[in-house]
Amino acid sequence: MTAIAPAAALSLPISCSRSSKFVNKKGVRGGFVVFAISASGEGGGLVDKKNPWSTLFNVEEPRCKAPQSNGKFLDVNEAFEVARYDIQYCDWRARQDLLTIMLLHEKVVDVLNPLAREYKSIGTLKKDLAELQEELAEAHKQMHISEARVGAALDKLAHMETVVNDRLLQDRTTTATEITTSSPPSTSKETVERKTQRKGLNVSGPVQPYHPRLKNFWYPIAFSRDLKEDTLIPIDCFEEPWVVFRGKDGKPGCIRNTCAHRACPLDLGSVNEGRVQCPYHGWEYSTDGTCEKMPSTKFVNVKIKSLPCFEQEGMIWIWPGNEPPAATIPSLEPPKGFLIHAEIVMELPVEHGLLLDNLLDLAHAPFTHTSTFAKGWSVPSLVKFLTPSSGLEGYWDPYPIDMEFRPPCMVLSTIGISKPGKLEGQSTKQCSTHLHQLHVCLPSSRNKTRLLYRMSLDFAPVLQYVPFMHILWRHFAEKVLNEDLRLVLGQQDRMINGENVWNMPVSYDKLGVRYRLWRTAVEEGSKKLPFSK
Repeated sequence: MTAIAPAAALSLPISCSRSSKFVNKKGVRGGFVVFAISASGEGGGLVDKKNPWSTLFNVEEPRCKAPQSNGKFLDVNEAFEVARYDIQYCDWRARQDLLTIMLLHEKVVDVLNPLAREYKSIGTLKKDLAELQEELAEAHKQMHISEARVGAALDKLAHMETVVNDRLLQDRTTTATEITTSSPPSTSKETVERKTQRKGLNVSGPVQPYHPRLKNFWYPIAFSRDLKEDTLIPIDCFEEPWVVFRGKDGKPGCIRNTCAHRACPLDLGSVNEGRVQCPYHGWEYSTDGTCEKMPSTKFVNVKIKSLPCFEQEGMIWIWPGNEPPAATIPSLEPPKGFLIHAEIVMELPVEHGLLLDNLLDLAHAPFTHTSTFAKGWSVPSLVKFLTPSSGLEGYWDPYPIDMEFRPPCMVLSTIGISKPGKLEGQSTKQCSTHLHQLHVCLPSSRNKTRLLYRMSLDFAPVLQYVPFMHILWRHFAEKVLNEDLRLVLGQQDRMINGENVWNMPVSYDKLGVRYRLWRTAVEEGSKKLPFSK
């Protein structure tokens, strides 16, 4: 604001008038004098400030030396003398105005542009601003996750109040006391673990309903590029129907795929201004499940169930459990140097645990995938999976493949290939080119899995720009998957009829066995999950 007044003063025009001292009887003026508006600031005029140009503008004001005449008429010499002093004054005034402008420019730079004092470049400013924006985005992310955790905690508290009111909590406490009194001396934790391992794995019989504890994880459900502003994506998760869409702010939301009015599937409707509109009577729901519009009737407060929903690294995540959401979401980005070439979603008629068992096993490749990527592979005399004692990841020998199970349902693998499509008996690091894969096995229902597949390469980036390349990638992925699917479906049929699909684990089944032990520990409520880092 301090620079506005001087700038306004400089914008006033210089006024010129003829001197009143040289007016004759007939009203004819014989000279002129120039008047100007001088810009002044705090502490006196700016012209008097010390500055590097003061020597160039140090000219004495000529108005005090202007000639005076007592006569009624001016002779020629007097007229020329008056004109000469008027010109000198104009020159002096122009110098003073120019100096004032220069000083004001300095002051504007000094007051309004502190970057000039710090000598920061535009590039540095952009970098600092980008870092601040990243920090702000991370803060927003943590805030939304915290909000979701608080909401889930409040829901759980309300549930617990209901339990107390029904005296269920008291009954459970009484039962637990009676069992404790009559139970034999407790055995050590290590003894129980040894007994569990000696028992082996028993995965047989009809698929049981999923345990609620298995829901208390962040689950990827869709790729960001598939969720447009006007798109509805219906999904099933743990045998419950949901619909995913983007709200008014562009952020994703996940609500129950059932209208509160007449139980119509909402995914049959459309997105209207960031709300899902039911196709039956036009009721509209926001991303938190609140009904905001009820055409043709009196509005009443209605809300359907919603899940904590978040977007990160090109994927949409939900938290379907009743516990407060975890503060962080696991990263599923490909390693540095890889570019994503394909993202594919499939619905498969198989239980998600059986599909994970298959993906965590590579020893079957020379026998199962004989018409796709393992065509021509020799059968090694011994296949080993080498892994740390406390991890859910490792590498295959003799295949140059690194593999990891990432809870709750993700498999990541990096395949080393010296030439595209050909494996060699060496470690992944020794290979010059690599294929990275992500498989997400979302448990849709007891006999259905939503599979999200992402493929990345650290070579041939030009393939991203080849027309219809995504169709070729999908065809190849489906062909590989169908080779597995016919076997897994056969397993599922035998399992439902009572056969144990984990009857005789061997050495190369190590990662699959660890997944099953981890899942059992989750369902049993173990405080410390096995094989955790």
